[in-house]
Amino acid sequence: MLMGPGPSDAHPRVLKAMSTPLIGHLDPDFVGIMDEVKKMVQQTFLTKNHLTFVVSAPGSAGMETCLVNLLEPGDECIICINGVFGGRMAEIADRCGATVHKVEVEWGKIITPAMVKRALKKCPKPKLLAIVHAETSTGVRQPLEEISDLIHNAGGLLMVDAVTSYCGVELRVDDWNIDAIYTGTQKNLSAPPGLSPVSFSNRAVKVLDNRKTKVQSWFLDMSLVKNYWAGKKRAYHHTAPVSSVYALREALSIVLEEGLENRWKRHQAVHEYMKGQLEGLGFKYLVSKKYRLPNLNAVFLPKGVNEAQLRSTLLHEYNIEVGGGLGAFAGKIWRIGIMGESCTKNHVNSLVGALKELL
Repeated sequence: MLMGPGPSDAHPRVLKAMSTPLIGHLDPDFVGIMDEVKKMVQQTFLTKNHLTFVVSAPGSAGMETCLVNLLEPGDECIICINGVFGGRMAEIADRCGATVHKVEVEWGKIITPAMVKRALKKCPKPKLLAIVHAETSTGVRQPLEEISDLIHNAGGLLMVDAVTSYCGVELRVDDWNIDAIYTGTQKNLSAPPGLSPVSFSNRAVKVLDNRKTKVQSWFLDMSLVKNYWAGKKRAYHHTAPVSSVYALREALSIVLEEGLENRWKRHQAVHEYMKGQLEGLGFKYLVSKKYRLPNLNAVFLPKGVNEAQLRSTLLHEYNIEVGGGLGAFAGKIWRIGIMGESCTKNHVNSLVGALKELL
């Protein structure tokens, strides 16, 4: 049972789709599948953005796709950091040659609009502001709408990491005026890892079209790869991971059959059920209730428990995987994922039953 920070358990239909015989990545039938996938990604992002497609690499490549295409040497940007992945965005932006203004806060806390306002006084005309919607290292769910207004009023773009929120909690790309967004396939979507859906607003496309320098990455250069995902005549760019795209199409179909809002409600309901069970065993949550991710539960263990040993026993004797802490929380917390197909009361009961025996 996969109950860590990702990947999550895959639906049998997804695994079956992966075994479909291969066809060529420029075969007309596969191009039709790509069009289906693009449409379903738009539906699940809740966007009408024309430049929406899937990067043939995991979520970290989606992060890099957004940054290397939107930033040029000498640009100024604001990067919000409250965990591992905000720090990673800052590192990539620096490698793009941009001047990075960091908004940093203690891990486990949110970035507030007041913090962004202070950053905008130091950097009044940023090219973009990048922020993590669901910080996988801490279980923080970051409010976005007020920060979106602030960066747009300053003339900049809003870029969002949605790797752990996509298809698990409320996420509205168009309504929240998100200009660039990326995610992964292995968390709430419950597809295999290895692909990264991305989407760019018309504002972001204008920035792409007006670049003065070449994108530093050939493989992730949107001016090249977008021609593989658009139009009747597809321009060869790379060999797409055909089996992974089959699996993604099936996973997206399952999401839409359930309904996005129903899926959000399911993650919240199972979270509430698990919260009661874990707190009864002496676990305590890292993040305050208001900003807590339902699908990625960061918890302190009961006093006196060796977290690494307990995790190892769960894995080897009960076949249940949970995640340890990262960075400042290494050895201090668990990250328990209830995402996608792993978000059921049966998963919670199996975990809690094992913990009751072991504790």
